[in-house]
Amino acid sequence: MNNCININMKKNQVIIKIDENAEQREIVSCLKKKILELKNLYKDDKTPILITGKILKNREMEEIQSVIKKFIDVQIDFDSPKVLGLHGIKKTFYKEVATSETKFHKGSLRSGQRLEFEGSIVIIGDVNAGAEVVAGENIVVVGALRGLAHAGAKGNKDAVIEAVDIEAVQIRIADIVKEIERDEGEIHKVKTSAYINDKDELILE
Repeated sequence: MNNCININMKKNQVIIKIDENAEQREIVSCLKKKILELKNLYKDDKTPILITGKILKNREMEEIQSVIKKFIDVQIDFDSPKVLGLHGIKKTFYKEVATSETKFHKGSLRSGQRLEFEGSIVIIGDVNAGAEVVAGENIVVVGALRGLAHAGAKGNKDAVIEAVDIEAVQIRIADIVKEIERDEGEIHKVKTSAYINDKDELILE
């Protein structure tokens, strides 16, 4: 994707719009190529920059901000949530998923507890090891996911699993299962999103 960034100058802002389907490496590469064009818009001006178009993770925002700040000392804002929530879901919902019923559960799930719902489930707390969450659509955990999570339980491969940190040993979306192995002594890398790609592979990132 050679042109995943569009830059527009408005009266009080410079708008950088990122294609929502662009990968982070493509965004950074395109931004580096356009940074001189962006710098020429400024000269002595300090017009703030608003970055919009794609929902970004915190580390992605930090990387983009770092690239710009190397060339231009200016205020940078993101039209993207900085904490996990419903808007942090990576994949774009299809209409039938977006309008599905959602069950909210306040508090953590302990070992031995099971939560099941035909629509989407949002858990405001942790899902501890030994607990189980089964949803016909999406699962969002505003906390750590250590127990079993099965999204799209009725076969919906467009369902997603989102959490502040996915630490479970196994997750499922539709009929696809992913075992998560961690070697002892391995540095823990935070994973927040699980979804099925176009090759029917369950991706965890």
